[in-house]
Amino acid sequence: MRRGGPSVLGIVLAGGEGKRLMPLTADRAKPAVTFGGTYRLVDFVLSNLVNADVLRICVLTQYKSHSLDRHITTTWRMSSLLGNYVTPVPAQQRLGPRWYLGSADAILQSLNLVHDEQPEYVAVFGADHVYRMDPRQMLRQHIEGGAGVTVAGIRVPRAESSSFGVITPGSDGRAVQRFLEKPADPPGLADDPECVFASMGNYVFTTKALVEALHRDAEDSESVHDMGGSILPQLTARGDAQLYDFSDNHVPGETTRDQGYWRDVGTLDAYYEAHMDLIAERPAFNLYNRQWPIYTHSYQLSPARFNAGGIASESIISAGCLIRGQVTRSVLSPGVRVDPGAVVQGSVLHDNVRIGRGAVVRGAVLDKNVEVPPGATIGVNPERDAELYTVSKCGVIALGKGQRVP
Repeated sequence: MRRGGPSVLGIVLAGGEGKRLMPLTADRAKPAVTFGGTYRLVDFVLSNLVNADVLRICVLTQYKSHSLDRHITTTWRMSSLLGNYVTPVPAQQRLGPRWYLGSADAILQSLNLVHDEQPEYVAVFGADHVYRMDPRQMLRQHIEGGAGVTVAGIRVPRAESSSFGVITPGSDGRAVQRFLEKPADPPGLADDPECVFASMGNYVFTTKALVEALHRDAEDSESVHDMGGSILPQLTARGDAQLYDFSDNHVPGETTRDQGYWRDVGTLDAYYEAHMDLIAERPAFNLYNRQWPIYTHSYQLSPARFNAGGIASESIISAGCLIRGQVTRSVLSPGVRVDPGAVVQGSVLHDNVRIGRGAVVRGAVLDKNVEVPPGATIGVNPERDAELYTVSKCGVIALGKGQRVP
């Protein structure tokens, strides 16, 4: 935080393997996956923290982290004159010859970062969600409440509870009465039995409480050493955890439609649907809010160009694209080329994808450098697609980086 405010160290957990997002994570860490044309998933959490003046941030990495490390070091350059930084921190085996056993163990093995900075508070945030949030408001409640940890929660349908850590609030609406990691049948909320509070994976700790909880967890041989599965239940049992309701958070420039938007894009279907949220006439998530910007690397490319009758509607077209075919309801990253007669519908195309003359691509996610030959089809013949490509539960077709299309 800035001078005069409380001292906060940001720790971003970015070591996730992202198996459910394959093949997009076959060659990169999940937080490095492209989103919205030009962003990486990690840009959303980093932008939220930086916009809130949390300017000393450590990003803990582990799984296939090269492109993530490169993105952070080339994009997120803070003022060293003021002592600010965003730095990737790879797994270093500081506590012995082992990698991270879980997210809590990742922080335990990186406590030197906390000891070096000696912050009053530590903001531990996940790296792979799409949302806008002002962490200062959560920090303010944390300080006022006096708990060891404050966890951000969002209401989700109870039927989806098995995908999240579920928070049961006490009668005051703040104290965490119970924390269950991915329960099959949790109780609903008192004011809405068909909803539960899901953990967003964002926590604010008083430093002393965090350090003590991590050491207690390390001594527990039965622990899974996870923030949601171990640390939160431990602090909840001690009466030292409170809930922050994300619906109370407001950022400058938000609209009534995108206030409170948060998406876990951990599956192909969720990733695809979040992209479709971007391209509506009134988008559920507005990328164009300049009062709370999402920062990323700026490509040195020429503007997008439309030739030979090329047309795009209800779409996001990034710089460097050449459109000579027809694009509808799609998101195109930099350098995509769509040749004459080609049709792209309801798809997400990553950097430098090539769609050949007369080809058809529907309902697909194509990773960078995929080339679709002239006349080829994707999303037209479901049986053939299932034989050749990854197809999600809801029918989204995904091709990995550089995958060959017959």
